[in-house]
Amino acid sequence: MDDLTTTQGIVALAAGGVAVVALLLAVVVAVRLRRLRGAQRAVLGEHGQRDLVAHASRLEGAFVDLREWVEETARSLEQRMTAGEERIDGCVTYRSLIRYDAYGEMSGRQSSSVALLDSQRSGVVLSSILHRDQARVYVKQIHHGESELELSPEEREAIDRALSGEPAAPAA
Repeated sequence: MDDLTTTQGIVALAAGGVAVVALLLAVVVAVRLRRLRGAQRAVLGEHGQRDLVAHASRLEGAFVDLREWVEETARSLEQRMTAGEERIDGCVTYRSLIRYDAYGEMSGRQSSSVALLDSQRSGVVLSSILHRDQARVYVKQIHHGESELELSPEEREAIDRALSGEPAAPAA
């Protein structure tokens, strides 16, 4: 026991303490290294044959490919939207129905004119004129709000109401 109080003993105790601390540090470093390798295996795969730089390079390439695919898809969607909007412009945008008594016979306003126009104010106006013993249907083409043929007052009213968005007058 006296040997521990001598200079050689104290140096031996200090060396033993340093050895214990070094051993503890070695264990901590080994545990951290094991965790790092486990995380690396999760990133690089089980065999770990790739290095981290090559893996990062592959990831960057994959992101570039993904970005190009997204941009191509966005361009395709933009083209489809443009085509769809052009088709919608050709659909019926403005419409109106006018009912009236064409012959003044008090037959209950059985005659009618319907205007069906697209966003360019082009389309058709249909008129159905009913009489007690006959019915006639007239169709006139409209270009930019105007007809090549003369319009009746009811047909003009149907076009004007359609273009103004005004609801048809209630039936009397």
